[in-house]
Amino acid sequence: MQFTDLGLAPTITRALEEAGYTSPTPVQGESIPAALAGNDLLVSAQTGSGKTAAFLLPSLQKLTVKSEGRGNGPRILVLTPTRELAQQVEKNALEYGKNLRWLRTACLVGGASFGFQTRALSRPVDLMVATPGRLMDHMRQGRVDFSRLEMLVLDEADRMLDMGFIEDIETIVAATPANRQTVLFSATLDGTVGKLAEKLTRQPQRIEIARVESGGQIEEHLLYADDQRHKDRLLEHILKEAGFDQAVIFTATKIGSEELADKLADQGYSAACLHGDMPQNWRNRTLNDLRRGRIRVLVATDVAARGIDVPTITHVINYDLPKQAEDYVHRIGRTGRAGRDGTAITLAETREFHRVRRIEQYLKRQINEGVIEGMEPTRRPPKGGGQRRHTGGKPDGQRRHGSGSGQPYAGRKPSGGGSGYAKRAPRSANSSSRAPRAD
Repeated sequence: MQFTDLGLAPTITRALEEAGYTSPTPVQGESIPAALAGNDLLVSAQTGSGKTAAFLLPSLQKLTVKSEGRGNGPRILVLTPTRELAQQVEKNALEYGKNLRWLRTACLVGGASFGFQTRALSRPVDLMVATPGRLMDHMRQGRVDFSRLEMLVLDEADRMLDMGFIEDIETIVAATPANRQTVLFSATLDGTVGKLAEKLTRQPQRIEIARVESGGQIEEHLLYADDQRHKDRLLEHILKEAGFDQAVIFTATKIGSEELADKLADQGYSAACLHGDMPQNWRNRTLNDLRRGRIRVLVATDVAARGIDVPTITHVINYDLPKQAEDYVHRIGRTGRAGRDGTAITLAETREFHRVRRIEQYLKRQINEGVIEGMEPTRRPPKGGGQRRHTGGKPDGQRRHGSGSGQPYAGRKPSGGGSGYAKRAPRSANSSSRAPRAD
């Protein structure tokens, strides 16, 4: 199947071709025709599956036809949980809709200038991407008119509910026309998300895309440490020996990200931190510096786990374990972008083994455990929940993201500019053609 087979306008498919996108992913192949038919949708799909294009492309299709409504309000509204994801969605919309010369977008996120956003709202807007909190701020000031809204998209609805946005979402939805089309994307459609979906949609079509492992794009490794000092030694070794281009290191706290970034900068790395308390202009500058290669190591909280699409990030390091198991998937998804290979390394203190088990239960697989020669932990976690191999650093197979066998990280020094990891099996033939993959 090609994008030209989905019923999209030539102006949109031409932009996709120019960007090198040819074949839709499974979530795109199922969601786009259903959305074009005007159905309300409830879609469950994993990160990295191409869900952003799955709702943006039918949204842009609506914009190829002139609106019959009057006013400056948006025709398409996309709600996202974080600023970074909102900005990424707008960027993708401008890429896929670059041949729609009249296309006007607005991105309403916290931490950005109210004046700039107010000026954007003073003119007709075709597509608006917003976080619920900032959109509510503008609604209270009477700056947003939803009278001509045609389509409402809730991206990562589960995350928005986890962040406490349910009341804001309900208020926003109540202000939109009852005849709008509603599309909801979420990692899960159960529990609170399911109840919300029942309120927002009319006879929705349900699309659930089975989790498909990424065919060798991301190598995953788990290293146990005795304590914080041991963990710091492991991190220092990894950064010296891994042969990375750019790396994202995830911490659990904002102050932790600042302290670690300062420490790495003192060690000579071009490092910076990113967290939710930073002013938006600082966050934008940091992300731009990362994309331009000025920053080699980004130390971040989970605010950066979604919405960052930088193909040159070769390594993700979980310095602290994520608070929620599903955030592990979003974190490691920052590497292995644009068809490139990536490596994800998780550092965990031995006493945190139960949190590692929860992540593995969510993944429905084990993360391959290894050691760095000379830095082995003195204590081992209990073996409950499945047997593990503990190796001394010799290769015993090839690790592929989601596979049953594994290649432990053993602290091997790279040769010839390589990453220091064993080569993996070739990718499947299905990955030979590109599809939009922002998330």
